[in-house]
Parts: sequence; C-alpha cells; structure tokens
Amino acid sequence: MSYSVGQVAGFAGVTVRTLHHYDDIGLLVPSERSHAGHRRYSDADLDRLQQILFYRELGFPLDEVAALLDDPDADPRAHLRRQHELLTARIEKLRKMAAAVEHAMEARDMGINLTPEERFEVFGDKDPEQYADEAERRWGGTEEFTESQRRAATYTKEDWKRMQAEVADWGERYDALMAAGEPPAGEAAMDMAEEHRQHICGWFYECPYELHRCLGEMYVSDERFKAFYDAMRPGLAEHLRDAITANAARHTS
Repeated sequence: MSYSVGQVAGFAGVTVRTLHHYDDIGLLVPSERSHAGHRRYSDADLDRLQQILFYRELGFPLDEVAALLDDPDADPRAHLRRQHELLTARIEKLRKMAAAVEHAMEARDMGINLTPEERFEVFGDKDPEQYADEAERRWGGTEEFTESQRRAATYTKEDWKRMQAEVADWGERYDALMAAGEPPAGEAAMDMAEEHRQHICGWFYECPYELHRCLGEMYVSDERFKAFYDAMRPGLAEHLRDAITANAARHTS
C-alpha cells in the first residue's frame, strides 16, 4: 500500500510543497516512485513523517530532527520515551501558562465591589481605581496583584472604612513619632514600619521584607506616593523609607 504526495499532505495536514522540501533535503524521501516518476509514500514513510511533525511541533529545527531520526543507535522505543518526556514538559509549561492567563483574567474582572453610593461614602470624590490600569501594566503578572484584586473584591463598605481608620490612626502616630525626633533606625520607627508591612499583609497580599523595602523606595521615587505620605507630615515618605529599610535589615540579617 502506498500513497500519493497529495494524499499524504491531506493525512498529515501539511502542504505538498513541505513534503517536496523534506524530500529535497533528504529528511523524508518517499520509498517508491510511480512509473511516471511521482512520489509514493509507504506506511513506514508515514511513521517517519509523524515523528518529524512531532519534533517540529516542539520547535526542533530540521537538521536536529534529521539527526534524531537517523541516529543508528536509537530505536523506536527510545523515540517514544523521548516524546513522552517532551510532551510531559510541554503540558506542564502550557498548564502554567494557562494558569497565568486565568489569573490575569480573574484579576482584570475583579475590583472594588461597592455601589456608587458606597464608593462616594467611603472615598469621597477620589477614584480608588484611578490607577488600576497602570497597576495592572506594572504588576498584573504577579501573585501579589492577583491576590490584592481578589481580596479587594470581597471587602464591604465597613471593611474599607475600617481600613481607612487604621491608616489614619497609623499616620497620626507616625506624625507624633517624627515630631518627637525619633530616628528612622530607632526601635519606635522600625516598629511603625513593621506595622505598615503587617497592614499590607493583612489587607492586600503577603509582603516579605525585600518587597517591603522596594515599596519604601517607591514611596519616595513616585511623586504620587510621596505626596500621599508627605500629606501626613512633610518628610514622612523618606523617613518611612529609611525605617522600612532598617526594619527589613533587623529581621533578615
């Protein structure tokens, strides 16, 4: 039993031109020729084509495919084992990619779940999601962003008010700490920095010390964050940044 190049192209989902090319480079030379000189492919040829297409699907260049298939020491079982290993790795990679896309979709769909009236009551004329698109661009692929979005979608009006009250209370106490001349590396300031980190962990996402240190730098480098903290007391952003750095050092050194 043999098959024409057109039949094989239909079986395999490739073009006739591809099969001609494989023949020209010696990768898949048909076992037979018709009296008119046309290519005829045997079942063994089809098996080899299946192997070729498998490795091509996994991204192997043609010269490597040829080397794999023409290895005199390889046997069919070795090819099957290799293919199983490669497929397993490919499936795991695709699974992780699918999970990442699902998380991104989930995060995109979630947000602050309040009515317009509740939003106004809690946030006044400020839009709590004003920088949502920017945040997604900067951190959308991270577990922290997804977790923050997931939690935010569950909070009620009372939750947001309690959160704001905690921030206001923390700000007043940090203002008093600076007024008393406490240095950033002092115990009192480091304790306030730790409370700040715990607030993030409790309300938004797990915030290890290295990440908290990065946030502290952002509170100074990003004018919007700097304005938020300096509104509590001029210079608070830099003082907090230094306290966060010192607190991270005492817990990780």
